[in-house]
Amino acid sequence: MATRIDGKAFADNLCDKLADEVDALKKEHGLQPCIAVVLVGEDPASQVYVRNKVRRCQQLGITSIEHRPSADITQDELMAIIDSLNSDETVHGILVQLPLPDHLDEEAVINAIRADKDVDGFNILNVGLLSVGQNGLVPCTPLGSLMMLKDQLGDLSGLNAVVVGRSNIVGKPMAQLLLQENCTVTIAHSRTKNLPEVCRRADILVAAVGRPRFVQGDWIKPGATVIDVGINRIEEDGKSRLVGDVDYDAASDIAGAITPVPGGVGPMTIACLMYNTVAAAKAASGIE
Repeated sequence: MATRIDGKAFADNLCDKLADEVDALKKEHGLQPCIAVVLVGEDPASQVYVRNKVRRCQQLGITSIEHRPSADITQDELMAIIDSLNSDETVHGILVQLPLPDHLDEEAVINAIRADKDVDGFNILNVGLLSVGQNGLVPCTPLGSLMMLKDQLGDLSGLNAVVVGRSNIVGKPMAQLLLQENCTVTIAHSRTKNLPEVCRRADILVAAVGRPRFVQGDWIKPGATVIDVGINRIEEDGKSRLVGDVDYDAASDIAGAITPVPGGVGPMTIACLMYNTVAAAKAASGIE
């Protein structure tokens, strides 16, 4: 049976360290890290996610500011909120919860956030910095996945990595991070020929396609490390449950290590948002 990579325990440990760092920043530098969250409308999933983020902020001693405009806010009104947060030097991180209502231009909103406050790592300047291997704020889900991989495997240099999914939020930045660790990286997607065979070559397999149990057990190389980014709600045996993009039961018989769903990558995403907020606060104050 594969080793179960406990993302919740890893995230709790990371947040304990961050809480100590936040406390030290307050005592030694008079610096209070602060994140502003903008939640447009009443999407239930987004509200739960934001509530979990706010709870983590409270645990770590990070100040959390919330803006909750109605779903009919105009593009100009939303941009004005972002402009005011960009100008507020007490705010170190800005997060606009996605998705936005259809009438709003997500790309314009993301790129309006100052790159040094873009704790989601989605701004085009941070994307560019990551692509050329320079320091910037990195998207939280790939960052958390990389942390768990390095904790599990140590040096990743020379390993074959396959990322299934090419989204701007997970797939592409995950591939860039793995390249920086000297992996040989393949990005696979819906047009990839012989996808199962491509996956079987992977020492590291990252699944981020948004399709429940898409990756089958026999797609996995024996002993491979599997990072399952997917979170899909399905109805099974008359019950609603969350499953990943990987068939966990089948994969566990073959893989060397695997993240569960829930309890794997999800908790690390929020922990890495806290990590990015602390990093942005330190950078704004010139603290190494």
